[in-house]
Formats: sequence, C-alpha cells, structure tokens
Amino acid sequence: MWFFTHVWIIPALMVLSFLLILLFGKKMPKKGSEIGIFFIGIALVMSIATAVNWWSWSSGGPEVTSKAAEAAALSEVQPKCSKVATEERLEAAEQGEKGKAQGKSVAAAAASSAEKGGEPEIATRPVVRCLSWFETGNDRMTIGTLVDGQSVLMLVVVTIISLLVHVFSTDYVGGDRRYTHYFAFLSLFTASMLFFVLGQSTLQLIIGWELVGVCSFALIGHWWEEKPNTDAALKAFLTNRVGDVGLLVGMTVLYFAADRSFSVLDINILANEGEIRHVVLLVAACCLITAVMSKSGQFILHTWLPDAMAGPTPVSALIHAATMVVAGIYLVARLYPVFFEGLSIAGSSVNLLAVVGAVTALFGALLAFVQKDIKKVLAYSTVSQLGFMVTSLGVGAWTAAMFHLFTHAFFKACLFLGAGSLSHACHHSFNMVDDMGGLRKVMPKTFWTYLIATGALAGVFPLSGFWSKDEILSGTGSFPGTEGANGTYHLMLVMLLLAAFCTAAYMTRTIWYAFYGEFRGHGHPHESGPRITVPLIILATLGAVAGVANLPKSLQVVDVPGAWATRFEKFVEPVGLYFPAISHAGFNLTLAVVSVVVGLAGIGTSYLYFWKGSFRWAQGLSSRNKLAAAGKRVLENKYYFDWLYTDVITGFVKGPLANATNWFNQHVVDGIVNGVGRGAVGTGQWVYKNVDQKVVDGTVNGIGAGAGATGGVLRHLQSGRVQQYAALFFVAAAVLTGVFVVAIG
Repeated sequence: MWFFTHVWIIPALMVLSFLLILLFGKKMPKKGSEIGIFFIGIALVMSIATAVNWWSWSSGGPEVTSKAAEAAALSEVQPKCSKVATEERLEAAEQGEKGKAQGKSVAAAAASSAEKGGEPEIATRPVVRCLSWFETGNDRMTIGTLVDGQSVLMLVVVTIISLLVHVFSTDYVGGDRRYTHYFAFLSLFTASMLFFVLGQSTLQLIIGWELVGVCSFALIGHWWEEKPNTDAALKAFLTNRVGDVGLLVGMTVLYFAADRSFSVLDINILANEGEIRHVVLLVAACCLITAVMSKSGQFILHTWLPDAMAGPTPVSALIHAATMVVAGIYLVARLYPVFFEGLSIAGSSVNLLAVVGAVTALFGALLAFVQKDIKKVLAYSTVSQLGFMVTSLGVGAWTAAMFHLFTHAFFKACLFLGAGSLSHACHHSFNMVDDMGGLRKVMPKTFWTYLIATGALAGVFPLSGFWSKDEILSGTGSFPGTEGANGTYHLMLVMLLLAAFCTAAYMTRTIWYAFYGEFRGHGHPHESGPRITVPLIILATLGAVAGVANLPKSLQVVDVPGAWATRFEKFVEPVGLYFPAISHAGFNLTLAVVSVVVGLAGIGTSYLYFWKGSFRWAQGLSSRNKLAAAGKRVLENKYYFDWLYTDVITGFVKGPLANATNWFNQHVVDGIVNGVGRGAVGTGQWVYKNVDQKVVDGTVNGIGAGAGATGGVLRHLQSGRVQQYAALFFVAAAVLTGVFVVAIG
C-alpha cells in the first residue's frame, strides 16, 4: 500500500526537477539536462513499482483469492474524500443489496466464474487519499490522489515516453540558446500531466488540464524569435481556451448535480446509479465533449494541433504520444459514467461522442495525403487516431480505447522521433518531398524503426496497432458475428475502416518520399547518434510487442491461470460502483481478417502508385478534372477551417464588428455621456442662478439684515448708565410678577 498512498511523490519529483533546473541548471555540466533525466528516471521506477503492486493486488488468481478477498473487503477510500463512497454503500453493493450496484462480492464472483470454468473476477477498489484544501461555508474542498488501473497505466506511459524524450533531446536540441529553459519546461510539462491523471477531484482535473495547456504554450513557442512559432503557440493556447469554456461549465453542472461535490468517485457513483437526472448528465457530457474537441484535436477544434509542429520535434512527440492530446481521452474515460448514461451509449446506434470521433478519424486521415511536411502528416495521423479512441469510447468499448491509447503512445512517439532523426540529417528540414529521399541506405536504424512503427500504425498483423484497432472495430458491434458489444454502430464501423485504409496509404507515402528514390536535399546525410537511435529502438520494440498485453481469450493456446489473455482489461478497467457495467465484444476472426486486408490494400495502393508507377490515369488528375481539382483544393486548404476562423470570424471581429463597435461608442455611448454632461451643466447653472443666488443667498441676506436692524434697536438700550439698567430691571420684574399673579389667580 505504500506506493498507492505515496504516489503523489511522482509528480512532486518532476516539480522539484523543474525548480532545480531553473535555479542551478546553467551551472551544471550538462546545463540541467542531467537533473531532468535523473528525476524522470526515478519517477519511472516508482511508476513501474506502483504498477507491479497494482498488478499483484488486482490480478486475483486462484492462489491469491483469499488475500484479494481480504483486501477488497477493506474500504480504501478515506471518508473525507467522498460523500457517497461509504463503507456501508460499498458493502451493500458487494452483497447485491442495491438493485443498480455493479460491484460483486469476491466470493460470489469467484463462484460464478468457477461455474463457467473461468478465472475469478476480483473487484478491487480504487485507493483514494486526500487532504483538506480549503473550506467555504459547509463545503470542504480536498486535494489528493486516486489510484486505480487507469491512473497507473498513465503513470507508466507518461514517464516512459518522457524519459526517452529527455534522452533524445540532449542531442536534438544540443547547443540551443534556451537549452536549460527547455528541459525545465519538459519537467513541468510531465509533472502537470502526472498531476492530472492522479487527481481525485474535478478541481484537480481542471488545474492539471490548464497546467498542461500553459506548458505546451511555452514549449510550442520555444523558438519564439520566429513569428510562425509564436503564432502556433498562441493558436494552440486560444483554441484550447474555447474548449475550456465547455470544461468549466460541464464541471460546474456536475458539481451541483453531485450534491455540491467535486469528488470524481461521487460524480461517477451517482451517475452510475441513476441518482443524477438524465438531462443533467446529457448537458454535462455535451459541454465536456467541447473540451475534448479542443484538447484532443477533434473536429472542428483540431486546427491548432498540426500548427503545433512548429515546436521542437521531441516536444511534438511528447504532446502527441503521452501528454496533452490524450488528456481529453483520459477525461472521458475517468468520468465515463457521465457519458455512458448521459449519451445513452448502451443499446444505441449513434451519439454525439461517436460521431465526433468517427468524423475526426476519417477526415483527419484525408488531410494527411496533401502534406509535404512529414511532421504535418504525423500530426494529422494523431488527429485521426485520437478520433479512433473517441469513437471507441462513444460506442462503449472503454478498454479498447485505453488499449489503443497505450499502443499508440509507443509507435507514434517512435514516428515523431524518427522524423526528428530524419530532420537532424537533412539540415533541420521536414519537407520530405523536396529535401529527403534515399535515406534508408545511410540511416538504417531510423529506417527500420520508422518502418516498424508505420506497420503498427497501419494495423499490420501481429504488431500492436493491429490488436488495439481490431478491438475498436469489434466494439462497434455492427460486423456480422460480433457478440457482446454495447450497441450497433454501423456508420462508425464503415468510417473507421475507410480511415484505416487511408492511414496505411498515407504512411506508405511518407516511407516512399523519405527513404526511397534519390536524395533530393543538400549535403551528406548520416545516421543519428545513439542518444537519438536508442530511444527509437526501444519505442519500436514496444510498439511491436505491446499488443500481447490484451490478447483475446479465444487465441489463448494454453489455459494457464494468469496467462496474458485480456490481462490489460483486468489490469486497467475499473470494477465496482464508480464504473458502468459495460460488456466486451468478442474477438471476430472475420473482422480481423477484413481489417488486415483493408490495411494491406492501403499499403498496396500506395506501393503501386509510387514504386510501380501504376494508376497513371490518377497522376496529374487534379490538373485535368475540375472535380478532382476542387477536392484537392479543399484538402490543401484544410476544409477551410483556418479561413473560417482567421479570415471570417477573427476578421469580422477585428474589422466590421470592431468598426461598428467604435462607431457605436463614438456616436451613441459618447453622445449619451456628453448629453448627460451638458444637461448636468445646464441644470447646475439654473440652480445656481435661481436657487442659490435668489433663494439661498436672499434668505441669508434677509436674515442678516434683520439681525442688523434688531441689533441697532438693542444698541440704543445699551447706554452704560446704571440708573437706566436698574429701571429696566425693575419694569421687567414688575411685568413678570403680574404674569405670575394672573396665572395663579
């Protein structure tokens, strides 16, 4: 339990690394890079140790059933961290006393599984620890960690990719004028993502979400002297702010819906048990989808992501493989009951999340065909693959989405770093059409690692991308013979298969331009050094073999407890009250063959076109056919989204709207203000003339004159003679006596 309760140390290490690099980095022999590598190395070791402990705790094989039962019988959620995840509620769920409870007792699960001849399913609870952050009224805000399979997976993925990016960067950005600054922000970027994935409250998710955005802004604009780089950084920052409006609104709705609680467990449990109205969940889900569209590059807020390639290539690898863009995927997966119930995913054939993902997967892939910049091709590939993940979540295939996130992180990081290696050899040019070619002979390590990663991305059997993509396709539930899916999403399957064909085709195109033909650049390219190629080899290896983590049960040759069949599912997928009871589509051999054939068809089409010169009718078609020319023009202009946002919307705001606002300000607002001012001056003058001068001053002067006259009369009585004063006194006394006599009588 020590690693579970002290997991907060992992992001804290990277914050410490950030501070130490800023304070002492320039005085260090390696200018601070050694500090970053040291701390991310420790973070990786702790992440792996946490994963090993979680693996042991969640496996629940027959030999440890009693221990697992004992562990599951204990509540691992501090009472102050949740209002609804009480011991009584969890025990009631495990005993089946709540009708909607998804949890089972360990004994019942084991007995049920034993009857079917399978392995016992152990419901392990998340380990939640928190501290009081601040109090307002009767509400107490907490900050802490939530450890379960999902967060542990992300710890391992983020730290592995970040460590390899750190090592790669020591060579790639060596001699950079802001070398120390670069490594400091790499550490902070990693810390922000780790903080985000461990958050036990939606407040922490918001803070981590925004910290990731701020760090990406600094790293994308690392070379800010060049205007395109600063423009790209600002575009990423501002586009994400648009989606963040949806994030804040959605989180606020969930806060009030969950009885004024920011706890992730509270929100998930209440949504999962039907204690939050459906319309509220629908509104919250739609708002959060807006945030996902911006952060994870989904249509129509995807435009910032390709422009973010202006940053250093290692940063692109980190953003696209393990940090910023997968934050949206993680958010949906973490609050999955909100989406599952709010969008009515089970038993449906269409919903907003699935549509957004499928559209992004297909139309993002089409944009990659017209790019000359190899990093732009990979950027649109990331947009497309994120669409696969979002679609998977939208059709109810939660585990398939997380599995694809896992495999994609390795082969996409390998591809980006491979592009960086190519650029390193071609005088920092990423133009594969004009400045590369024939590099497979002089850069064999880069070539083979890039080729393996491309095969994984294209879904070539038996590489990792094949297994994760096949799970997503099966999860749509629309292919004949597929059983166990949560719905029948026919349109999604068709669009994903088309996207898979395009993926294989455009990635084969990059191999042709970069590695075959004659070298079209300048100078004499050569293979990169070991600090670049070793990370490539590690990532290519992981991208090749990571698929074995979740092999289907039907392919398990030997029936051995604890074998690799669906091990990823058991390790990562939550079980219990805070997660919906989703079903899992079974392995469909026919669909797997179809997906492989589709991928090979894409590869074969590109091979025939580029290597063999086939499809001559298609060469130069855009110059002969108006329809083809229009289609190419649409793709080259990226569906005119940039034109819409920059020229139409921004141009309208900066031009006509600004001018109209200025006119309104000058003629209406200023006219009203000036009129009120003139009226106030006129009123003041009238008051001065008629009230102040005539009334107030007249009254004061009259009182003064009266007082002067009275004084004049009284002055005659003041003669200075004592006899006169005595006579007046006597007369006054006589009058007063008379008054008393009359009054008394």
